[in-house]
Amino acid sequence: MNFLRVLLQKTWRVLFFVNGIITFFLFYPLFYLFLLREKWFPYVFKLYLVWGRFLLYPVGIRFKIIRKGTHDPSKTYVIVGNHASYIDIILMYLVVPVYFHFMGKAELQRVPLFSKFFERMNILVDRSSIIASHRAFVRAGNDIDKGISIAIFPEATIPDSAPHLGRFKNGAFRLAIEKQTPILPVVFLNNWKILPDNKLKKTGGRPGCARILILDPVETKGLTHKDDTALRQKVFSIIDSALQEYDYGNK
Repeated sequence: MNFLRVLLQKTWRVLFFVNGIITFFLFYPLFYLFLLREKWFPYVFKLYLVWGRFLLYPVGIRFKIIRKGTHDPSKTYVIVGNHASYIDIILMYLVVPVYFHFMGKAELQRVPLFSKFFERMNILVDRSSIIASHRAFVRAGNDIDKGISIAIFPEATIPDSAPHLGRFKNGAFRLAIEKQTPILPVVFLNNWKILPDNKLKKTGGRPGCARILILDPVETKGLTHKDDTALRQKVFSIIDSALQEYDYGNK
């Protein structure tokens, strides 16, 4: 029985990625077109919302937003979330009701076609290069100056400890303080059970309802770079406490 369950879960995982490839190529011409001009980027964002549903719904993934705080959709935020699954990225687009650009790892450049699909509008960060990292930081700051929110996974990658949090890096918090922009914490409770990565991916995956918490913004006004570490620890504690409260999506 256990063998059959694992087989079905692994089959479902393959179907998820096959559906992702098919829908990606279906939408790619529109993405390519709208990415030609910066003024069309908001249309790309709306297209993400449509593509996300085509990516998730056919394989039985739904989502439920649990609002544990209030925020102003007209404000600009640095959006931070825990990272435990490949579906975290697309769900970020579907559940956060503000226009934003993602900051992602430079390794995405190695994926054929997807790199152009991602980097033109969003921001790729090469953390092995101080110059490249600084350039990405400046670009993110310029976007915030234009009223565009920035979404970052402060763990930088899916940690081996997932669903438990990995170590947070300073970038998101330094950016928020530099621009005096509030941080909007987003908590993905059970994505790791639906489409796991790292050592858990051997179980495959399964359909289900992804549950996401959107918490109260954390203000940064009046903070300086001396507060980087304290702010990072505060947001880490907020997200970690939420994960523990819901037993990492088990309740």
